[in-house]
Amino acid sequence: MVGTVSTFTSERAPCGRKVGGERTREDDAEGLLMDTISYTCGCRWVREQYHDGSFDVRVVRHDGRILSDEHSGMHEG
Repeated sequence: MVGTVSTFTSERAPCGRKVGGERTREDDAEGLLMDTISYTCGCRWVREQYHDGSFDVRVVRHDGRILSDEHSGMHEG
């Protein structure tokens, strides 16, 4: 897996705050992709794309409340 990490200073987090954070992206060059945004307030946005093209996306607010949990219909797991 090849990964990159980048930081940002002011983006709107899922809770509505403008904060900094870090984006991590990992890719195996065969279709598996993991993309995570971690905000300094504690909110997280995670997208996982699988080899078959299906994906999962989860958005979690800093207090642990799940704001979105989306799954494409193809991946079972």
